[in-house]
Amino acid sequence: MNTNVVLPITNSFSSRVLSFPWLRICIHVIGLLPLAELIYKYFMHQLTFNPIQFIEQFFGRAALNLLIITLAVTPVITITGRKKLSKHRRTLGLYTFFLFALHFTTFLAFDYGFDLKQIFQLIIQKPFILLGSLAGLMLLSLAATSFKYWMKRLGKTWARLHKMIYVIGGLAVLHYALAVKGSLSTLSGNIVRPLVMSGLVIILLVLRIPPVKKRIISLRKWVLELVLKTSIQSTGK
Repeated sequence: MNTNVVLPITNSFSSRVLSFPWLRICIHVIGLLPLAELIYKYFMHQLTFNPIQFIEQFFGRAALNLLIITLAVTPVITITGRKKLSKHRRTLGLYTFFLFALHFTTFLAFDYGFDLKQIFQLIIQKPFILLGSLAGLMLLSLAATSFKYWMKRLGKTWARLHKMIYVIGGLAVLHYALAVKGSLSTLSGNIVRPLVMSGLVIILLVLRIPPVKKRIISLRKWVLELVLKTSIQSTGK
């Protein structure tokens, strides 16, 4: 008697757990985690002796990290076949732009007090600032046109426009590599993280090349068929 009562409740609970938008929540947590971390560092007095520079660099690294996660969505879909992941790409992209906007605003407002003349001179004198600015402008165009209205209005142009994410990835990594205190030519200083980031972006871009993508899909199907055959054989025994 008790079993008949417990089972429906258990099944109902399981269905609610499975239908809960866990992945969507995880995406928002990932996007907002840098802000939570920065607030924690503020209250723990961990913003160093130059808090403005620390915050500026912190948001820059956070934006780059999230950009790489955004670039990873398509390769992950190719490897796993989970096409539903694509609907979270826009959210990740918007969070990436949000963090970049905080990075640039800190640079523009707090570091240089909206001194546009000095900022313009810096852009000319320091190539990494120019690269970052170009990446930011491209990211702005993608964020502004990421909604369904623009998808319908731009048509095929929308897809070509959003392929700029590849260029943005390259510019962002190069901006970061030139901004840190290190030398790529002599392999000295703080270069480990830029090299790792560059390697990740290159791998993610290679995985998007059509022949490579087709090969991965074929390999995935072969593995699934092999697993299915093995499962059937073991069940038959």
